[in-house]
Parts: sequence; C-alpha cells; structure tokens
Amino acid sequence: MLAPLAERLRPKTLDEYIGQKHLVGEGAVLRRMIESGNIASFILWGPPGVGKTTLAKIIANQTHVPFYTLSAVTSGVKDVREVLDRCRDDARNLFTKGRPILFIDEIHRFNKSQQDSLLGAVEQGTVTLIGATTENPSFEVIRPLLSRAQVYVLQPLDRDDLLTLLRHALEKDEVLSKREVRVEETEALLRFSGGDARKLLNILDLLLQATGDKQPLIINDKAVTESLQQNPLAFDKNGEMHYDIISAFIKSIRGSDPDAAVYWLARLIAGGEDPKFIARRLTILAAEDIGLANPNALLLANATFDVIQKIGWPEGRIPLSECAIYLATSPKSNSAYLAIDAALRLVEETGNAPVPLHLRNAPTKLMAQLGYGKDYKYAHDFAGHFVIQEYMPEELHHPTVWHPQDNPAEAKMAARMRQLWQPNAESDNHST
Repeated sequence: MLAPLAERLRPKTLDEYIGQKHLVGEGAVLRRMIESGNIASFILWGPPGVGKTTLAKIIANQTHVPFYTLSAVTSGVKDVREVLDRCRDDARNLFTKGRPILFIDEIHRFNKSQQDSLLGAVEQGTVTLIGATTENPSFEVIRPLLSRAQVYVLQPLDRDDLLTLLRHALEKDEVLSKREVRVEETEALLRFSGGDARKLLNILDLLLQATGDKQPLIINDKAVTESLQQNPLAFDKNGEMHYDIISAFIKSIRGSDPDAAVYWLARLIAGGEDPKFIARRLTILAAEDIGLANPNALLLANATFDVIQKIGWPEGRIPLSECAIYLATSPKSNSAYLAIDAALRLVEETGNAPVPLHLRNAPTKLMAQLGYGKDYKYAHDFAGHFVIQEYMPEELHHPTVWHPQDNPAEAKMAARMRQLWQPNAESDNHST
C-alpha cells in the first residue's frame, strides 16, 4: 500500500529540509550541532507541520549513536524508565560512540511525574533529550527540565517555503513526477495550508486521489476549494493560539481599532471559543481600559454577558460585535485600575493602619464612651453635601492613589475635586 505523500517526501537530510533557515541554514545553531555530532538536549517548539519530528529523524539518520523514540500520547512512566535503562546500558558499552538520544514527541502531554522521571538521566548525561511540542514549553514543561534543555522555536513555513515544497513534490515524488500536472493558481493552496507543510502535501494527495489516472492533475483555486469545502481554522481552545488570539482581540480594542477587534472576534467565533469567555473578557476590559472615561461601557459589557447567556449562538455574535466596536471606539482610561493597584501596594507597605475613631461605628454605649464616632461630620448636613474631614488613617498623610486622566469625564471629576479640596488642601494636608 502506497504511503501518504507527506510520508513519502519526508526529508532524510538537512539539504532536503525546507524552512527554518534560522535553525538549520548555513552556519545556524542546529546545523552546526548536527554536523559536529555533538548534540545537546533541546526542545523544538512550533505549530504542526513545520518539521519538528522530521528534524529529529534527520538527527537519527546522521548521528551514529543509539536513538530512541517515545510518543507522550501512548507512553507512560514505565515506558520512560525502560528506555532510560537501555540508554544507561548503551552509555556503559565501550563500543557506543556517543551519548544515546531520546526523542519524545508531544512532550507537553507528559504529566509532572513523567517529566520528573527524565531529570536524573538528563542531568547525569546518561541521555540527550530532544522534545517536540506544539504548546508553549513555559506552561507545559516543568522548570527543572527547561533549565536542562535549550528551547528552539520553529516558525510556520512562509510562502516561498511552501512553493519550494510544491515544486519538490511535483519533481521528486514517485507518483506525481510521472503525472501530467498543470499548476494554474496557488493562492488557495497556500492559504489553506496555513504554513503547514503536511497540510499542503495532504491537499495535493486529496487532489491526486480525486483525479483519474489518465486525467491531468489541475491545481487551481477552484479545485482546491471544492476539494476541501471549508478551511478548518487553526485554533486550540486550550493551547497557545487560544491565548495569542484573545490577546490580539483585547489589545485591538485597547488600541481603539474596531476593524481589528471584529476580525479577531471572528477568529475566536470561527475557532469555537466559548461566547461566555469572550463576554467575560469584554467586561474586564470595560472596567480596566475604559473605566471612568466612559462608565457606560461597563454597563454595556455586562448587558452583553447577560444577553449572550439568554440567546446563545449564532445570534450571540451580534451583541458581541456591537460591544467590541463600542469598546474599541470609546475613550480610554485605566485610572481606576491603576488606583486600586496603588492602594493595594499602599496597604501592603503600611500594614493594618487603624481606622480613625471618628469614622468608626458606635453601636454600643461602651464604644461611644471610648470615642467611636466622636466628631464625625455627616456630609449631608453641610452645604453642597460636602465637608472637610480626614477619611484615611492619619499616619498615612492622605496619599493620592487616584490620578485622573486626560478625558472629559475625568477632567470634570478632577475639577470638582479641586473645587472641594484645594482651598483647604494645604492646611488639612490633603493632596489633589
């Protein structure tokens, strides 16, 4: 049975490898390492289809040391220990030319105890570890293991890489090289591939299977689109791309770009994100980034959260879009966010400063005798419902934690504060 095209064309040497020039190009770090035969422990991090496993197999082909492979999807602690025992035997063998290499695919799927089982062998030099992961190692690989292995980032293949791969497939593959092929357009092929070499080759395989043996293989946008029907978007609700896209969404709104905000919202929706998660993030943003510049933003975000739970999909996309555009086009202020953080730092630095006696309640006779509530001035008994008195612990000397920002709403608030406090600020030790 004929193997899939992606497997038939898997490179066996660095010269056949396409992409990742920053790692395997002339003079690059991994090429020097492989060519010298001195392999250090490292982790390859990148999206699917960019050559992580292929690179490990090239190392296996070009080094003359024992090479073991485990998949974190199917292997447990017992499997790891068995392989490490074999590596120790190899290390003690006088005829072994170098340190054994252990390649673990999808290493992020190992739990903490499984990753812990690798530490001793890596630290003692019993084995060289090569890991491959699609997830951010900072979150998925334990810190002691990260400190013993360099992380190398692999990027999605760019347009030139994908076109090089297409030419290579048409010229070198044992099946395609014998077929009549007409490449009329490549835009859809490249777009649907999304920087994934395996996906491009799988699309070619699909086109090949849908074309009769005696018919020419025609590659154009229509043929690709009809064969695939739709583009399954790259989106992992629990993975790195999830955080990247939600980050782009929030930052676009914070940066007052409604077009980008709605685009990233569409990416979240098309990727299957939970609408309540999106609504929660909008509510947080309304308070953090818009705040007092437009307090109605928080009301709208909260209403959006509420209506999403009532109407669900697909109609829920509309209030989410309305809210995202409203927040993106609203004036921005993070003064409330900065104020509470400043106040929290002040509390941490000054400890449990006592509440002034005049601000305390006196529900019992004893408490009243002790001075609780004495000399408290009830603001509504004074003109303008305002009276000068100290509302903070006296030893703090009333520091300023809220700093109004440059927008009409807060300018009005600040003017009112200056009008009330400034005439007495110097004598009463208040800062405005």
